[in-house]
Amino acid sequence: MQDTGPGRDLEIGRSIRMIEWLKTELVSGVAQVFRQLPKGRDEAVSSALAGVIMSCYLLGRRLGISFSKLEAAVERRALHNASEGHELEEWYHDLSTLGEHFAARRIK
Repeated sequence: MQDTGPGRDLEIGRSIRMIEWLKTELVSGVAQVFRQLPKGRDEAVSSALAGVIMSCYLLGRRLGISFSKLEAAVERRALHNASEGHELEEWYHDLSTLGEHFAARRIK
């Protein structure tokens, strides 16, 4: 039997608010990255990027995507784009390096 009482409605409302909040955090985080880039301070840029990545992980989780599933999707996408000749791969090998990073973490 499915719970359809007021508690269920409250939980759905809370989930929707949290998803909306995380979406706002994600956009704010990207803005923070853009604000920090011209300053050139590695620590501030790293912190802003970490906030964006964390928001993505948490938003994914609220949407029912596990952290490991999200990481697997990023790895697949990086390797796919690398094999398709993306400019980041051709010029810097960034995509294959990212794929290797995820593979190395999986092996540990």
